[in-house]
Amino acid sequence: MQLGTVKTRNPFVVINHVVRTEGLPALYKGFPNVILGSMGKNAIRFVSFDAIKNVWKDAETGELTPTRSLIAGMTAGVVTSIFAVTPTQRIKTALIDDGGGERRFRSGLHAARVMYQERGLAALYYGFSGTTLKAISATGVRMGTYNILKDYEHSRNVQSTMSTSFMNGAVAGFVTTYATQPFDTLKTRCQTSNGASTVEAFRNIMADGGIRVFWSGSIVRLGRTILSGGILFTVYEKIAAAMPPLLGAK
Repeated sequence: MQLGTVKTRNPFVVINHVVRTEGLPALYKGFPNVILGSMGKNAIRFVSFDAIKNVWKDAETGELTPTRSLIAGMTAGVVTSIFAVTPTQRIKTALIDDGGGERRFRSGLHAARVMYQERGLAALYYGFSGTTLKAISATGVRMGTYNILKDYEHSRNVQSTMSTSFMNGAVAGFVTTYATQPFDTLKTRCQTSNGASTVEAFRNIMADGGIRVFWSGSIVRLGRTILSGGILFTVYEKIAAAMPPLLGAK
């Protein structure tokens, strides 16, 4: 686990420990911020990716080359990190870390206000480098992989269905997990309530156990990213197909 005092790689041991010591609600600390953050970052991610895709796509096929798919995703990751991911992740991580001792924050909004008053706007962007690297790699790999799979199926006349969208999203989630886990670990260390620079976080991780620590928690994250990737892209495709008729577009 990346945070906390329980030294184990078994997620069920951690869940059991948290429920016994802090109660079931402790598993949902920072939940409202996760929802708001997910809504914001996914909206920005998809809008920016689609905007870039529309500029770069082939005029005849409507497809992107694999390289352009990855670059489009990486660019969307930068935009998402600036406007959504970094501040919301900073607040969420600070709230979770705050639960380990005497509480300073009453809510996400209160945490943001306190951090702003103490250290200015920059307090919400601690770990920006690590978070942006993670966002670039995660969005680039996830969106790029999904788009590559989708374009491949389109070129082979494979019909797009809920099943294909879910499987493509799940595969993208799997690839993304192992490609970006080091950045996720680095980002988490940067965004504890005390804050740490990217260089400091890197040194601390290396001191804690070396390179392998960068992939700690990857198994837990794998289940989440596979399922969320499948659901996310399935819902996206349905909404994208439903929006033009609702807006009166032909």
